[in-house]
Amino acid sequence: MRKFLLLLSCFMMMAVTSTARADDLKLDPENTLVLDLSYGRVLIKLMPEVAPKHVAQIKTLVRQGFYDGLIWHRVIDGFMAQTGDPTGTGTSGSTLPDISAEFSSVNYIRGTVGMARSNDPDSANSQFFICFDNTGCSSLQGQYTVWGQVVEGMQFVDQIQRGEPPATPDKIVSLKVLADVKQ
Repeated sequence: MRKFLLLLSCFMMMAVTSTARADDLKLDPENTLVLDLSYGRVLIKLMPEVAPKHVAQIKTLVRQGFYDGLIWHRVIDGFMAQTGDPTGTGTSGSTLPDISAEFSSVNYIRGTVGMARSNDPDSANSQFFICFDNTGCSSLQGQYTVWGQVVEGMQFVDQIQRGEPPATPDKIVSLKVLADVKQ
C-alpha cells in the first residue's frame, strides 16, 4: 500500500511539474503530448499548422490509449527510435485509415517527431519516430511527415534500448495530450 501511495504521489507531482513547465515554455496544452517513459517524462510540441491530418490522427489515438504499453520496436543509434505498432514488429498500425503525406520544409533535427510509413508516401497510420541527432535524420527531409518536436526530456529518449528489435525493448508507459492530464 505504501508503495502504491508513493507511486501515485510521484505521478501527481509529475503532472503538476509538466503543466508548470509547459506554461514556462508557452505550450498549448491541446497541442502538447506528455510521453512517460520508465526513464522520465518527455514533452512533445505538436505542429498542427504543418501536418494537421497527422496531428489529428495522433491525438485521436493518444486519447484512445492506443500507445500506452507499446514497445519501441526499432531503435537505431545516431538515427531514431520508432514505436506505434501494436504487434511490436513494425508491420502493423491502428484500425484508423492511413493518412496522406503532409511533407513540409521543417528540418529534421534532434528531437523531431515524424511519421513512419511504408514505401507508399500515403501509408502513414500510427507508427512514429523521434530523431536522436541533427544529422541522422536529415535524409528524411521531404520524404516523411514531421508532426512534432521534443521540447523537454530528450535525455530520456536517448536512454531507449537500441536494436531492431531491441533484446529487451522499452515500452511507452503513457502517452497523453497535456490538456487531458489531471492536475
